Amino acid sequence: MADKCDLCLLGLIILSSLLTGTSGDDDVFISSGENVSLSCNNALSDCKSTTWIYSNIFRRRGRVELITGGIKNKDTERHERLSLESDCSLNIKNVTVEDYGVYTCRQYVNGEQQGPGAYVYLNVLHVSVSSSSSSSSSSSSQTEISPGRSVTLSCQLYSYRYSCYYWVSSEGVELLWVNQAGVDLKTDSRYQILSSSDQYDCIITLTTTLLNEDDNREWRCQLTRRDQLETSVRYTVKYSDPADTASETEVSVTAGSLYRGRKDSKHPEEIEMPTILE
Repeated sequence: MADKCDLCLLGLIILSSLLTGTSGDDDVFISSGENVSLSCNNALSDCKSTTWIYSNIFRRRGRVELITGGIKNKDTERHERLSLESDCSLNIKNVTVEDYGVYTCRQYVNGEQQGPGAYVYLNVLHVSVSSSSSSSSSSSSQTEISPGRSVTLSCQLYSYRYSCYYWVSSEGVELLWVNQAGVDLKTDSRYQILSSSDQYDCIITLTTTLLNEDDNREWRCQLTRRDQLETSVRYTVKYSDPADTASETEVSVTAGSLYRGRKDSKHPEEIEMPTILE
């Protein structure tokens, strides 16, 4: 019964969010390993009034104050990667999958909140690598591979606000694996490309058998929204010795992220839950 009530509550929150027009908030797409700056659209002249709050119920972290009164909270696990700009924007260095979620910028003067909060939804694109003998999920990973082995690259969009179905059907989001020339690898029979999704996240995998000539070959997972590139992650094969079985691979970021939200939107202050649309 409790589970049913929780579902009812989530449904009410989703409906409330829809009725109040949360589609105007900022959505940011970024690749893991990149740096990002989240704008605080309600900032006052002095950042001493600024508080940044992170929340992600899917990561079971609840509500975490990252910045309080313009000062970084050092008891948060990511505090070394955070900084506050002079315009009160929140900078996050070396973004990880753990960073995806909703960030709220609020202003407090004498303990009283000034106006509504500004919401930014951070969506993270991440590539994990697995071969026939090992696996890795780091954004700058190394794993032993060699010609003749099968390798699978899994590219996943971690999204807090919407389901994969909504991103694809309503926002025109698409994940693609392309080569160095930007050609869709689905056109090459050498590669097995599979698109899938769980309840929230979009996933596209590339599987192929490595060849000797793949040394320094680059494959790129790119995310487009309405045919506009938002961000991408590059995977480059690195053989330490083309004649040897031991080799290394490298994953690195190649493109930045873009804001696609309106700057003048409003959001219900009491809602700290995701708007999951399917």
